[in-house]
Amino acid sequence: MYETSQFRKGLKIEIDGEPYIIVEATHVKPGKGVAFVKTKYKSLLSGAVLEKNFRSGDKVDTPNLEERQMQYLYQDGDHRVFMDTQNFEQVHLNEDQVGDAAPFMKENTVVNILFHNNVAISLEMPVFVELEVVDTEPGVKGDTATGGTKQAKLETGAVVNVPLYMSEGETVRIDTRTGEFVERVNR
Repeated sequence: MYETSQFRKGLKIEIDGEPYIIVEATHVKPGKGVAFVKTKYKSLLSGAVLEKNFRSGDKVDTPNLEERQMQYLYQDGDHRVFMDTQNFEQVHLNEDQVGDAAPFMKENTVVNILFHNNVAISLEMPVFVELEVVDTEPGVKGDTATGGTKQAKLETGAVVNVPLYMSEGETVRIDTRTGEFVERVNR
């Protein structure tokens, strides 16, 4: 159990059997009355953001969460299949659970999957992934200094903006949090 004095951004709590993560927590001590914690928290299942004031001394449950490293295997209809790297158990996640990571996942990518009471609820991609450019307009001599960008299709089907000097067959590093080009990878 967590007391309100332990509330901070990023703490995972459980309310009515549902896991949440605290987005904001402000400890308030009014001149008159009881101290409280003004909290904004996000559901790890639905993504809904809620606000609530907890009185000082209130307690909330600790969620039964476990994070496991798993390897992305393949897409099966509207589900993606992952394999636990320790015991080879397979888990299916739907597109909602995969979320914004879907365009940057290629086979054999290792991700962290969050489980609540042994049920997979979400996944976390590595911060950076390296993907090959499969389709883009050819670069023109002199384009390196302009600082402009063009669209490129990556091996996973994602389309990102890359510098004008990039060409097909090159590998790029992408930030999965923003979906933006970071740098060219020399191999």
